[in-house]
Amino acid sequence: MSKTATLEIEGKKYEFPISVGTENEMSIDISKLRDLSGAITMDQGYKNTGACKSEITFLDGEEGILHYRGYSIEELAAKGNFLEVSYLLIFGELPTASQLQSFETDIRKYTLVNEEMKNIIDGFPKTAHPMGVLASLTSALTAFNPKAVDPNNKEELYTAVCKTMGKFLVIATWTYRKTMGYPLNYYDNTLGYVENFMNLMFKLPTEPYKANPVITQALDKLFILHADHEQNCSTSTVRMVGSSHAGLFASISAGVSALWGPLHGGANQAVLEMLEEINANGGDAAKYMDKAKDKNDPFRLMGFGHRVYKNFDPRAKIIKVAADEVLGTLGVNDPILDIAKKLEALALSDEYFVSRKLYPNVDFYSGIIYRALGIPTDMFTVMFAIGRLPGWIAQWKEMRENKEPIGRPRQIYTGSPLRSFVEVDKR
Repeated sequence: MSKTATLEIEGKKYEFPISVGTENEMSIDISKLRDLSGAITMDQGYKNTGACKSEITFLDGEEGILHYRGYSIEELAAKGNFLEVSYLLIFGELPTASQLQSFETDIRKYTLVNEEMKNIIDGFPKTAHPMGVLASLTSALTAFNPKAVDPNNKEELYTAVCKTMGKFLVIATWTYRKTMGYPLNYYDNTLGYVENFMNLMFKLPTEPYKANPVITQALDKLFILHADHEQNCSTSTVRMVGSSHAGLFASISAGVSALWGPLHGGANQAVLEMLEEINANGGDAAKYMDKAKDKNDPFRLMGFGHRVYKNFDPRAKIIKVAADEVLGTLGVNDPILDIAKKLEALALSDEYFVSRKLYPNVDFYSGIIYRALGIPTDMFTVMFAIGRLPGWIAQWKEMRENKEPIGRPRQIYTGSPLRSFVEVDKR
């Protein structure tokens, strides 16, 4: 017997079907609510609204659980690599050895970016924020790949996926090279995907460069942890834009812009800005922890707690280990990172933070790693975007394959009622 929910409005009762997901998540299908009753629901920020059914990611914030396609994030980070997990997210299953090799080979076919893209990047001042440049360059890829992708053509879709994975990594690193005034690097087909990121970012023409394997492994894990996170702001933006049948590059460009915001992808940048503020004001971590506990103090502790996770962020547990390994390998002597370690120790032992489950989150640790690698603060969100790319592709692909309708939220109008126009000389 199917379950239903009953809603009563002005004495009239309406029944709506209840559906249950594979992890026992319950939803009430109100898609016919307006047709039946004339009413709509109000849910600012869509915190209680399911916009789609998805097979990609399961997240339980209360229990601190994150799964990609049924695999725990802990197991994927421990045993998989970023391209393996990207394939899983996009195509639904872990690749065989030959599929993974082909995927990496096919990505390499499309890593060369049209030289005319350099004219576009040259148009930006060095002071331009890398995320603004990245959003523009991603959108510009549409001009060099004007043919619309048919999501029902598997070969065409696969090619589009490989193109996006290959070219996005290159243009993302070009945003950094632009701000530094360095010559732009090209993808090296003899290296792996994450190794190429390091090469593209840091190799200089004046000397040889070889990425540290400990750092490469840490970044690989970090990209995996960022790869998807259910229907967050940027992901739902990609699906919303794609629902108009906008192309893959245009939809991802919109996702980049959404990720740019400080309440979303800019959170790890906010962490470092907070640490720099503490350092500039004497570096007393304990003092700032007390300020964070004072309700009358405007200071906000960034990088602790999470909007979704009401327990320890499972990604933070994994990346904390990687952060310790990176700092140990590099032997970095940096007062900013020293403050970060003190804040971490205080938060994990202070009853105020422990009782409220305000643990360090993934943004806290990712910011520490990026700082240790010498990556500028305004590049942090670009790093996030590189990791999130396969999730965006997977969500766009699923939305188009499921033939989801164009997104069109409703509203409650609260403006003036109907009124008459008054001529300008009588106002």
